[in-house]
Amino acid sequence: MRLYGLKTCDTCRKALKIIPKVEFVDVRAHGMPDEVLQKALKNFGKALLNTRSTTWRELDEKARQQPIEVLLQEYPTLMKRPLIESDGNLFLGWTEETRKGLGVT
Repeated sequence: MRLYGLKTCDTCRKALKIIPKVEFVDVRAHGMPDEVLQKALKNFGKALLNTRSTTWRELDEKARQQPIEVLLQEYPTLMKRPLIESDGNLFLGWTEETRKGLGVT
């Protein structure tokens, strides 16, 4: 199981405390593998983009018009967090649905 997020993200820290034996990948430092990004875009589309983030608010309108894939590659902090990969499935956010899907309710 892998958790993609930011080491400074409170929500990611909460998830890391609860999920046993998870590999943490800091997307700011290491980016996200292209295969995972493509699958996440297919599964979640625009929901993968965190438009409430400080990074988003600092972007000008021209930058915001770029494709989501380009934005997430250039600004990994724009990804909604955490993105969790488990047994070939992807979960986005730390919701009740995610916790149930991972069996950590």
